[in-house]
Amino acid sequence: MSAETTARQARVERKTKETEVSLQLNLDGTGASKVQTPIPFFSHMLEAWAKHGLMDLAVEAQGDVEVDQHHTVEDVGIVLGQALRLALGDKKGIVRYGTAFVPMDEALVSASVDLSGRPFLVFGVPVARTRVSNFDLDLLQEFFRAFAVNAELTLHVTMHYGHNLHHVTEAVFKAVGRALADATRVNPRIAGIVPSTKGAL
Repeated sequence: MSAETTARQARVERKTKETEVSLQLNLDGTGASKVQTPIPFFSHMLEAWAKHGLMDLAVEAQGDVEVDQHHTVEDVGIVLGQALRLALGDKKGIVRYGTAFVPMDEALVSASVDLSGRPFLVFGVPVARTRVSNFDLDLLQEFFRAFAVNAELTLHVTMHYGHNLHHVTEAVFKAVGRALADATRVNPRIAGIVPSTKGAL
């Protein structure tokens, strides 16, 4: 893995025998994205994440999807998490917490995030063992677990209701994006201060 960091931005590359991922993230963007993966629906979801998270995102990913989508999806989650952690730096002045509820037609999904330094995922979205478009929904939880662990954050995602799998999945990515947009925002009232009674996150 190689990585470089500038002000609230990071670029991370990861190359294995199974995948090759290059990712650039800007926390203070406008939601612009350029995403190229071999899984079109997954690419579309990452674009939705960036748009609603107000983060500029560039992803180039290749992987052995002819074997399984798992390696590519998980490795993009790993690299995205690492980039977020690097871009946050010392976390001084950030809001830290964020929650978003996103409706999409009949579906309602919420996401809550704590940029705590403690990796944890609670994923209450019952969409396993099925597909939407060309994407294995078993991998949704794997993606967000890899992301949460490598970003070192706590993430809770809950589907309150819904039955159209495209709507549910898109609402998940948008909700996580919007929650992160709040949590990563800099609050001028606490400029230079780490938002923790411990003094460190």
